[in-house]
Amino acid sequence: MTAPTDGGPAAHLREQLADRLQGVGLRSVAWRAAVTAVPRESFVPDGFFRRGNSPRGTVWTPVTPVTEGREAWLEEVYADETLVTQLDGGVHPGDVDGPVPGSPTSSSTLPSLVVRMLEDLDPKDGDHVLEIGTGTGYSTALMCHRLGSDHVTSIEYDPAAAARARTAITTAGYTPRLIQGDGLLGDPNGAPYDHLIATCSVRTIPDAWLRQVRLGGTILTTLSGWLYGSGLVHLTVGENGTAEGTFLPGTVSFMIARPQAAPDLGDVSDLLKQPADERPARHGPEVLRDWVPLFLAQLAAPGAQYLGTRVAGGPRLIHAIDIRDGSFATLVPDDLGGTFRVDQGGPTRLWDDIEAAIDVWQAAGSPPQTAFTLGLSAAGQRVWLDTPDRPSWVLPT
Repeated sequence: MTAPTDGGPAAHLREQLADRLQGVGLRSVAWRAAVTAVPRESFVPDGFFRRGNSPRGTVWTPVTPVTEGREAWLEEVYADETLVTQLDGGVHPGDVDGPVPGSPTSSSTLPSLVVRMLEDLDPKDGDHVLEIGTGTGYSTALMCHRLGSDHVTSIEYDPAAAARARTAITTAGYTPRLIQGDGLLGDPNGAPYDHLIATCSVRTIPDAWLRQVRLGGTILTTLSGWLYGSGLVHLTVGENGTAEGTFLPGTVSFMIARPQAAPDLGDVSDLLKQPADERPARHGPEVLRDWVPLFLAQLAAPGAQYLGTRVAGGPRLIHAIDIRDGSFATLVPDDLGGTFRVDQGGPTRLWDDIEAAIDVWQAAGSPPQTAFTLGLSAAGQRVWLDTPDRPSWVLPT
């Protein structure tokens, strides 16, 4: 199931990329054929941003055929890397002449992850797939090549990204159904789908997704949140609005769906001056750095956000802040930097909840993320470790 395509000047680079992907796990002949057919450069025509550092923090430098020369630029396009294509919801590489600050809001995900997820989804000939998050359109085109354009629907929230993706997909010769709108609402007009795949992360699984995937169909998405803990989960849809699935191996993360993005913390200096209870911390800030503990922290304190501060001449302080109810936890290092005190204020003891989750995990032998299961029912959505009767964490509503 293909669209017309010629070899083009980058055909050998696509073959090399496919070889690299096979070296890191690509198994399917059909998906390899898609990688060798779909021109990734068509989906980043204005270039992308390269991350760098400056005295004022992270900056992003445009990388285009003009700045690099087309041959060198193509080499970078076909690296197995994520290419950032938009900053702050509207800044593109062609809009700037040099390094700029900003936060990534759209990208072309590294091909090895794209293909790995498509193989995890495992659509068969004749299946219909709903993609949440068109992005640049590269993954959409891969699915069109594999399944046929009439079997693929993709939704993009950002109007500018949607327009660019539509142009790129059409130029590459594919004609899927493309929708600009809120992917969390899905596509009731095209339902039921056999599979749903999301290239953004979500804090909770939208009810619309469950309603729009057939019984026995699958949902592949990344569960994430405001602390940036993350896990890729593969759900099978059951009866009466239920679904269940385990988390898959690997450290997979995506930008969070914009309607579920964290609220702006703003100036929290007054909040952090509020009365607080002090005690020795049993777990330090490594909880917010290591993959599975961070995932657990996210589950235990789903409304919390991370903030690091430093007072002139003082130590670096690590904060978890829930701006919605005014709760906070501040980790303060001792004089030697080996242990920490935690100061907690507000109605929720955030660090107590986080430490309790870490304790459960450690008591179970500190298993990998694949030991966790996400279950959805009329009673809510929760994640449990090993079995449903073990301690679990309820996802936010």
